[in-house]
Amino acid sequence: MIKTVNFKGKELRELFELANKIGNRRYHKLTNQDFENYRKFDYWCYVNGDYKCGTTQESKDWLKENSNWYCPICGDRYSDKGGKTIDHKLPRSQYPWLSMEFKNLWVICQVCNQEKAEMHWYEYEHYIFVRYPNLYLSVKAARPSSVLQSLKD
Repeated sequence: MIKTVNFKGKELRELFELANKIGNRRYHKLTNQDFENYRKFDYWCYVNGDYKCGTTQESKDWLKENSNWYCPICGDRYSDKGGKTIDHKLPRSQYPWLSMEFKNLWVICQVCNQEKAEMHWYEYEHYIFVRYPNLYLSVKAARPSSVLQSLKD
């Protein structure tokens, strides 16, 4: 059964609590298929365990189709910030079943990806709001609402 939630008008704190509730409930019901999907990301994205993003032809093509020259968070050129990285909006460590959900992926610069690390999305939004308020609207615009909306109980 899919549980739908209206995200409009909710405060960031409420969204963070909801995401944790959904994630924790689902995380404890992981299946073998969930772990297989988690590993599919590595096969899709990396060749021979290479740390660089987009090293398979499929992931290179996806990277090209889903990015331009500038990081959507900081607005700097990827080439000025260590290059492009493929990031999971909702971290693989907390949401392994979303590893290959393309709505959960985005292309950001290496510096922004390192800063985001394994933060949950709403934790990250709060972090940006407090530390870099001028970047908050860009991050909020990329909010993975449709991914959260589609999570099953």
